[in-house]
Amino acid sequence: MIRVRGLRKHFGDAHILKGIDFEVPPRTVLGIIGASGSGKSTLLRCLNGLETIDGGTIECDDVRLEAGISHADYRKRVRALRLKVGTVFQHFYLFPHLSVLGNIVEAPVHVLRTPRKTAETEAYELLESVGLRVAARRYPGSLSGGEQQRVAIARALAMHPALLLLDEPTSALDPRRINSLRALLRTFVDRGHTMIIISHSMGFLGGVADHILFLDAGLVVEHGPAEQVLNSPQDQRTKEFLEQGGVD
Repeated sequence: MIRVRGLRKHFGDAHILKGIDFEVPPRTVLGIIGASGSGKSTLLRCLNGLETIDGGTIECDDVRLEAGISHADYRKRVRALRLKVGTVFQHFYLFPHLSVLGNIVEAPVHVLRTPRKTAETEAYELLESVGLRVAARRYPGSLSGGEQQRVAIARALAMHPALLLLDEPTSALDPRRINSLRALLRTFVDRGHTMIIISHSMGFLGGVADHILFLDAGLVVEHGPAEQVLNSPQDQRTKEFLEQGGVD
């Protein structure tokens, strides 16, 4: 279970997140939508510990990140949180000097201290699941954008995260690849993973998300089942956003 309570984040006088509350049950997908500047990316960066929170709490399994504790304790909890939370960034950030296999085994071997042979066996299984086993010895520069994205997903899953965050996963994909990604992610959810996806694509989220959270000006405006929020929103701000196509 992922729980966020009263989450606040500000940069100087700019208050970006103004008291965010939500939960994500295990084996479900939460889609987060909102216009540019609504706080989506800042929220994601708080959830994986890349930004220090200024108020509230983030709980992921047995890790509780909260504002107001000592710097040393906060950093210790962030390290624990990052073992629970995997992130697939919009630009993937694969290591260009490592093969696909090397990219996937790097963190399990050096962070989790997984024996290399075990890590490689799991990496091949993950590559099989994303349809890229034959690309194990290739390098990121030889892969298409869609292939790099699938490697990034496999790399994140290799750390066995309790929560997987995806930032605009459809931004560089054509419609055929978007459908493939949707099916792939639902497969991993069925296997027990929990996900939070930030996306501007309402069609994509409608087919993959169980729940939708709409952010506006740093506040949760609407949060509910995906079909209800996307097709019958209750708040006027959500209606206006969706009528505009959900475009940032």
